[in-house]
Amino acid sequence: MTRLRTPVALVLPLAGVLAATGCGGGGDASPAAGGATPIEVTSTDTACTLSTTSTPGGTVTFRIANRGARTTEFYLYGADGKRIVAEVENVGAGAARNLVVKVSPGAYVTACKPGMAGDGIRAAFTVTEAATTAPTVDAATAALLRDATDTYARFVRDEAAQLLSATERFAALVTAGDDAAARSLYPVARTHWERIEPVAESFGDLDPRLDLREADLEDGAAWTGWHRFEKALWPPASGAGTLEVTERTALAAQLVADTRDLAGRVQTLTYDPTQLGNGAKELLDEVATGKVTGEEEAWSHTDLWDFQANVDGARTAFVALRPVVAARDAALATTLDARFAAVQAGLDRHRAGDGFVTYDTLTAGEVQALADAVDALGEPLSQLTSVVAA
Repeated sequence: MTRLRTPVALVLPLAGVLAATGCGGGGDASPAAGGATPIEVTSTDTACTLSTTSTPGGTVTFRIANRGARTTEFYLYGADGKRIVAEVENVGAGAARNLVVKVSPGAYVTACKPGMAGDGIRAAFTVTEAATTAPTVDAATAALLRDATDTYARFVRDEAAQLLSATERFAALVTAGDDAAARSLYPVARTHWERIEPVAESFGDLDPRLDLREADLEDGAAWTGWHRFEKALWPPASGAGTLEVTERTALAAQLVADTRDLAGRVQTLTYDPTQLGNGAKELLDEVATGKVTGEEEAWSHTDLWDFQANVDGARTAFVALRPVVAARDAALATTLDARFAAVQAGLDRHRAGDGFVTYDTLTAGEVQALADAVDALGEPLSQLTSVVAA
C-alpha cells in the first residue's frame, strides 16, 4: 500500500499494528538491541520530544511512545529531510513501539507525525563516531547472518524479475484492450510487488508512480501505476476512471519502464540483518493498515492476494533469520512459527481455485478473524529486529 511519501533510503521500516482495525496495537516490550539504552521519543498531538538529540553510530533503538490522542508515526530522515532512513508507522494512542536501525555518523532529521499526515514535527539529530567498538559476533553467527542477507537479496532480485515479466504481459493486455485477461492477471502480477514492498518503497521516486492510490493523489498530480489501471478495469457504476486507448498505451509504457527501472536497481542492493527484521514487520503492517481494512484494492477487491503476498515476504525474511533467532531466543522462533501458520490457515479458508474470493464477500466476522491472527503475529514479530541485532 502506498501513501504519499518522500524518497526513502534502503533501511526497511518497522511499523505499528492494527491501528485501523480496532484489534489492538499495543506496545512493543522488546528490549533495546544489544542492551543499549533506547532513545525515548514522546509524541503528542503538538510535540515530538527525544531524550537526546545525538547518539554514537551503530545499532540504535528509538522507543516511540504516543501520548497524544491521534495515531502517530516516527521518521528518521537523512540530512536533506527527504530521504527516509527508517520509520515506524501507526503507533496508536497510548501505544509504544521500538524502531531498531543501524546508522552511520552524520546529520539526520527526526519527525513525529500526529495523524500520520504532513511533514510532521521535525528536529535536527546527530550521529557521532562510535565511542566503542561494536561487540564481536562469533564466526558461526556471522556466517548465518551473512547467509540470511544473501538469501534475501536473491529473493528480492527474483521477485523483481517476475514482477517485470508479469508487468510486461499486463501492459500488452491493457494496450490491446483485453480487459478480461488483464483483470485476471492484475492480482497475480501485483503479488511480486507486494512480496518486496518495503524494498520497492525504498525508491521514493518510483513508488508513487507505481503504487499510489487515488485517495493519496495530490491535487493536480498525474495518477499513474497499478491502481490507475485498477480503477479503469473495475470502474464504478458511474463509469468514471475509464481510459482512452492513447492513455492506456502511455500509462502501460510508463508502468513497464518504471518496473524495469526497479528491477535494475535491486540487482546491486545488499542488506543488513536488521533490515530483514524491519522489512518483515513492515509487510505485516501493510496487511494491518491496508489489506484487513479493504482500502488497498478499493475497486478490484483483490486484497487477499496482496495479503498473502505480504505474509509470504514477511515469512521469507523471518525464515532467512530463523537459525539466528532460534539460537538466541528459541521461544520466539517457535512462537513465530505458530503465528505465521495461524495467519496462513486463516487465509487458506478463503481460497478459490488458484487465488482467493474477493474481499467484499467476507463477513465482518471473517475479517475480524483475519485481523486477530495478524494482531497475534504482530507482537512477537516486532521483537525480531532486536533479537538479530543483539
